Amino acid sequence: MDNLTHSLIGAALGQAGLKRKTGLAMPALIIAANLPDIDAGCVVYGIESLAMRRGITHGPLALAILPLLLAAGLWCFDRWQSGRGKRPEGRLPVRFGWLVALCYLGTFSHPLFDWFNTYGIRLLEPFSSRWFYGDTLFIVDIWILIALGVGLWRSRRREREGKPQSAVPAQIALAVVVAYVGANMAISRASVAAVRALDPQIDMAVASPVPFAFWRREVLWRSDDGYYGTIPCDFAQCQRYPRVIRKTDMADPRIAELSKGDPAAQAFLFWSRMPVAEMGPKGILLKDQRFMDSPARSNFTVELKPR
Repeated sequence: MDNLTHSLIGAALGQAGLKRKTGLAMPALIIAANLPDIDAGCVVYGIESLAMRRGITHGPLALAILPLLLAAGLWCFDRWQSGRGKRPEGRLPVRFGWLVALCYLGTFSHPLFDWFNTYGIRLLEPFSSRWFYGDTLFIVDIWILIALGVGLWRSRRREREGKPQSAVPAQIALAVVVAYVGANMAISRASVAAVRALDPQIDMAVASPVPFAFWRREVLWRSDDGYYGTIPCDFAQCQRYPRVIRKTDMADPRIAELSKGDPAAQAFLFWSRMPVAEMGPKGILLKDQRFMDSPARSNFTVELKPR
C-alpha cells in the first residue's frame, strides 16, 4: 500500500485508544507502520530494484529487529529531551514495555496491508524468496483513505472539544476498514472462481482490483497452452470473452539467452508473476501482465537487445 495509508493506519490505532498507554505512542505507531519501507532507497537502481523491494525488510528477521531499534531510539529521544529540559510537559511517561509492543503492532500492520495487493511481498525473506499475493486491494484505495481520514478527524475533534468517548470514531473507522477488506477479499476469490468456471483450460487467474470501483475486478488469466487475456467482473459477475486473446511468447528460446548477464532482465524475471514477451523496435520487450495497462508500465518493462 501507499505510505499515506500505512501512516493513517498507525494513527488510527493510536487514536483508537493506544496512544494513552505510553508517551510517544503516536509517533511510535506511525513510524513503525512505515518502517519496513526503509528499502525504498533502492529505487535508484531502476528495474533492478524490483528484486530488492518488499524483501528482507518485510521478512521475519527485520520484523523482529526493527521494532526494537525504533523503541530504543524513541526511549533514548525521550531521555535526551528530559536531560536537556525540553521534554513537553503534556507527554505521558514513556513505558518501555508498551512502547515496544506498539512498535511491533505498527510494524506488523505494514506487511499485512502490503500483502493485500497484487504487487507481491516476500514474507519469508531471507529464509525463502517466495512471493505472496493477497489480490484484495488496489495499491492506493481511496475508500480506506476516506474511512480512516474521517474517523481520525472526528475523533480528534471530539478530543479537542472535551467530549467523552473521543476514541470511538477511530475505532469505528478501523472496524469499517476490517469489514471492507474482508468484503474485497471475498469479491476477489469469487471473481477468480467465476472465471475458472468459464473455461477449464485456464491455468492461472489473478483478480486485479481497480481504482475507485471496489466491486470490480479485472481477472487476468492464462491458459495452459500459452495464451492470456483479461475478463472484467462486477461483484463476481464476469463477462465471457473469446478465450484466445494473445500469446505470452515466453517460450521463445531467445529470452533465456538474452537475459543471461543482464541484471535488469534477471531482476524482472525474478519479480514478475505474469511475464509477457513482445517484439519491440530493437529487441524483445518483457512486460508483466498485471501492469501492462498501468500509467507506470514503463517501470515494469525490460528490453532484451540482441548482442
